[in-house]
Amino acid sequence: MKLCRFTAARSPEVRVGLIANGRSVIDLTHADVRRMTGLIERADLVDELTRLMQRGLPEHALDSIRLLTPVESQEVWAAGVTYLRSRDARMVESEFSASAYDRVYDAVRPEIFFKSFPDKVISPGEAVGIRKDARWSVPEPELALVVNSSGAIVGFTIGNDMSSRDIEGENLLYLPQAKVYTASCAVGPWIVVGQTEDDARRWTIQLEIRRGGTQVFAGETGAGQIKRPFTELVDYLFRSQKFPSGAVLLTGAGVVPPDEFTLEAHDTVRITISGVGTLENPVAVV
Repeated sequence: MKLCRFTAARSPEVRVGLIANGRSVIDLTHADVRRMTGLIERADLVDELTRLMQRGLPEHALDSIRLLTPVESQEVWAAGVTYLRSRDARMVESEFSASAYDRVYDAVRPEIFFKSFPDKVISPGEAVGIRKDARWSVPEPELALVVNSSGAIVGFTIGNDMSSRDIEGENLLYLPQAKVYTASCAVGPWIVVGQTEDDARRWTIQLEIRRGGTQVFAGETGAGQIKRPFTELVDYLFRSQKFPSGAVLLTGAGVVPPDEFTLEAHDTVRITISGVGTLENPVAVV
């Protein structure tokens, strides 16, 4: 099952929906469900969504609605250097920082950093940003964990952790500037509910970048290559932290464009995770 946020034709009202058959969206607003936060707090979430699905609520054709990011009121955080490929790429960025990335890959404590407030997260179809003061910008396609306030993983979605690799490579202390800026985080298109970590680790993660209608990069990895258990990453996120509305945690990138590649304005970034769907965004300079 796929839980989403959307707006319908000729109405600005943000609605909560359930995609059950891949062609239409069940409008949960008609069951007085106006926010997802209460749903993801339920221990019986799958059972509740099944009950709602069977109520005969009004539906909208999927191609008639505008999907919004499923991030409602959750902060977005990210884990870094969780793939061997990510460690190697970060070490290439800078000799100065190479040993730090090498150490964190094998360390007990993972790298966890803040990525975005909920109101700054970019929806499907909206433009993600590249910094105008950066020379080397890339998307980072990531499986995202949707976590409730008690630290339980309730679903999965797709995240794009936009990054300025030259800024990060210049000095590790510049990581917040390389990672956190206008339109640097896209999440969507919905939350897949009812799957386990074992299920998710069998999924493939694909990245495609198009420029002027032509593919300029394509790559693929598997979520099974993520070194740390998902529950371990969540455990570290929640240490000495409280998330009353839950959180979204990006799990790291295992697909990295070649070192000579950088995004340009008007490129299109398309991220597909086999068990989730596709998140697509154009690119703009910010």
